[in-house]
Amino acid sequence: MNKRLPDFDADNATGEQKAVLQEILSGPRGNLNGPFLGWIHSPEFAQHAQRLGAFCRYETGLPLRLSELAILVTAARWRSQAEWFIHHPIAVKAGVPSATADALREGRTPSFDDADDALIHDFATELYETQRVSDRTYERAAERFGHVTVINLVGLLGYYSLVAMTLNTFGMRAEGQTELPLNE
Repeated sequence: MNKRLPDFDADNATGEQKAVLQEILSGPRGNLNGPFLGWIHSPEFAQHAQRLGAFCRYETGLPLRLSELAILVTAARWRSQAEWFIHHPIAVKAGVPSATADALREGRTPSFDDADDALIHDFATELYETQRVSDRTYERAAERFGHVTVINLVGLLGYYSLVAMTLNTFGMRAEGQTELPLNE
């Protein structure tokens, strides 16, 4: 995809841009990989989005494995190359089985050994495919994780859809990405 945004020059950054960069780099992420160098052109948006992202990635109440599985479902759904490239190794390290990730990447429904994995997949897939979550799926999720964590799961899915849309719209690639792991 053609480059759609000008290169960001940190040496000529505004005070607002520098504040966002500092917060991102000093936070749990510690890097600008992903949509941040796109969002930085709108520093107020970037600040709100990166703070929401830090919450969605680290504070949802879900174990890392389940958060990363939800992110992989999102990356595959949006065919977001960079999102997949960034999160696939994190997901596998967090315990998402390679066979599960491979199935998602190939557009197949994985075979799950873990009921929580299946529930996260079902919830996310149902929401993406129907723009709703059935009473049955919602009740299963709320019983298993609680209402607050289900709210946070919806936020995580929305946030990583925003990330995927940003990466796809502006043709952004992850640092070090040399291959396109999803069909584009």
